[in-house]
Amino acid sequence: MRKIFIILALFGFCAAKAQQNLPVLGEGYQDTPLIPGTQWHVHDNRRPYPPVVKPGAFVSIPAPADAIVLFDGTNMDKWCKSDGSPSGWRIVDGYMEAVPKQGSLRTKDSFGSCQLHVEWASPVGVTSKGQSRGNSGVIIQGMYEIQVLDNYGNTTYADGQAASIYGQYPPLVNVCRPQGEWQSYDIIFNAPKFADDGKLVKPAYITVFHNGVLVQNHREVFGPTGHKTIGKYNKHGKRPLSLQDHGNPTRYKYIWIRELED
Repeated sequence: MRKIFIILALFGFCAAKAQQNLPVLGEGYQDTPLIPGTQWHVHDNRRPYPPVVKPGAFVSIPAPADAIVLFDGTNMDKWCKSDGSPSGWRIVDGYMEAVPKQGSLRTKDSFGSCQLHVEWASPVGVTSKGQSRGNSGVIIQGMYEIQVLDNYGNTTYADGQAASIYGQYPPLVNVCRPQGEWQSYDIIFNAPKFADDGKLVKPAYITVFHNGVLVQNHREVFGPTGHKTIGKYNKHGKRPLSLQDHGNPTRYKYIWIRELED
């Protein structure tokens, strides 16, 4: 038994040593919590970037008959600020655009498990780098964020780039289009389940297609997403969908949702 402990200790020491020798790739951190089941810290600046893959032509997918159209380019009746007051975002040429300092949006209705289609575009002419370039987010139930960011020729920490489950999983590949070009997310969200006493019975799972390419394959979500943290599950039911204002004029054109059985 003592030999087994020694071997495991040596293995852990070697793994830690190997991690210390990994190159720093760019912005990020190493003093954040470890992501469960991995060697990586949240926003680890040594975590490899996903390979770049050129996507096929953009296709806007019409809403099926049983979907709820949340935005079609004409009005923002289904959206409000987090406090319930009218949205401060603006509609321009059939899309809505985040207005800096006006706050994030949320849907007036709440949702559980769902299929979600979102079309978005990064602002044109932005020359900043990393997380400052076209930052926004699709935040399911206001807790579980799929990052929106301009990562066409722009690097950041791997678990914070476009189509990442923020702070937990980088996308399998980077299929971002250039600034101003329309992109799509198709997301399957399986909501977490809780016992009556609040104990987690089943975590949330997320699948994401970015520009038609599978980038998150039924990933187990470790808890609410956040900057430099991994949140803990607390019992909740259906909640609104949010679009993040991060100070960048990111655009959204067409959004629909289908509710699924929890």
